[in-house]
Amino acid sequence: MTLMRYLAGAVGILAIVFLCCLAYAWRSEIAPIEPPAVASFDATLVQKGAALAAVGNCNVCHTKQGGEVFAGGLELPTPFGTIYSTNITPDPDTGIGRWSEEAFARSMREGVDREGRHLYPAFPYDHFTKVTDDDNRALYAYLMTRKPVKAEAPANELPFPLNVRMVLAGWKLLFFKPGAYQTDETQTAEWNRGAYLAEGLGHCGACHTPRNLLGAEKRDEPYAGGEAEGWVAYALNAASPAPVPWTVETLTAYLTTGYEEHHGVARGPMAPVTANMKSAAEGDARAIATYIASVMGEPSPERTSRGERAMQQPTQHPPGVEVQAAGGQTLPGQFDANDPGAAIYATACASCHDAGRPVPYGGLPLRLSSATYEPTPMNPINVILYGLPAPEGERGPIMPGFAGTLTDTQVAQLLGYIRKTFSDQPEWKDTEALVAKIRAGEHDTQLGSLGSGSSAPANPTKRETSW
Repeated sequence: MTLMRYLAGAVGILAIVFLCCLAYAWRSEIAPIEPPAVASFDATLVQKGAALAAVGNCNVCHTKQGGEVFAGGLELPTPFGTIYSTNITPDPDTGIGRWSEEAFARSMREGVDREGRHLYPAFPYDHFTKVTDDDNRALYAYLMTRKPVKAEAPANELPFPLNVRMVLAGWKLLFFKPGAYQTDETQTAEWNRGAYLAEGLGHCGACHTPRNLLGAEKRDEPYAGGEAEGWVAYALNAASPAPVPWTVETLTAYLTTGYEEHHGVARGPMAPVTANMKSAAEGDARAIATYIASVMGEPSPERTSRGERAMQQPTQHPPGVEVQAAGGQTLPGQFDANDPGAAIYATACASCHDAGRPVPYGGLPLRLSSATYEPTPMNPINVILYGLPAPEGERGPIMPGFAGTLTDTQVAQLLGYIRKTFSDQPEWKDTEALVAKIRAGEHDTQLGSLGSGSSAPANPTKRETSW
């Protein structure tokens, strides 16, 4: 009888705990509405929402390749399974056409949809919760005035129990801190604007901060570097690998044009970010740059000196390659004739990267590339194998890929030469194995291109230059 009482008590306690968890996780449905008329939204508010949506990169995640803008269906691989982005056009059946402004705001602030279902944090509501009511209103107005598209997103491919949305309430309890952005009165208005955008709608930390085993950002390592779509998202704090320290001016230029002469060209998932920033409100890119520069901190005298030396160092190339700089002179260089990586570099890389042509249409001198100094060679492997694809239907900088030309061993040899020649960092380890994994698709590399909308100058012809 005593054992039975203990068992009954344990069952009762578990039932109470279960009911408490259920009560905590449960969210009510918000009643559907009739889709509002486009004319009911103020044009100025819609325009503001368009600029904010550009900062948030809404079109990037909510548009699959070849699909209608904002119609969802984009495959988002995660360590836990595949999630598909949702349709956020105002279609009443498959989109958010029947969502009220209240329902939209709840999804942004709490990560809960109109029906009361918890949203997966692939939708970065842990950042979007910081967005103000006024900005949410503008975003809602913008999305509800887009073209309605009937498109049902595929079902997510997640194992049990992750396919049970109420489990997400536990994730939120551990890692989600709701609440709007709080102004820092000790900082300038520009800094606060940048912090609000970077920490909130721009969700910069979603890529540039490492994550724990449960997929949450490591709060004690903000902007220490992460991974996004098979690319390294560089550290944006004092650990930034950039050989030339970033400044507010260079960050602003990079964000608004997609390239910077001493840092290189946006690629991979960063390419659409910089493309979208052209549509942001005036001053927002500089505000973000101001905030990020403060996160990076003032560079040490040693880093400043290293950057100055890198910028002043003459471009070099291995002998035997006909390369001319913009001034017409032949560029000197030294290399080990017995190093196969040097021979590969001379054949495949030097004619662009050592020619002295300005970025984005000329190859960046690799002594200025963050990829050359990064602890992992993932990004240079991506670029060597797959290049920088040409933007479809418009002018833009490109680089050929060498996946069909170089073996894994040759790519590793090239990486070894680049690392020891153009950086002061220790050699990368196990590069050939990483090349094989990336080539096999284990990192699901997503490519990106920089279009003419980047404000990049036209690639000059020989007739227009002296080289």
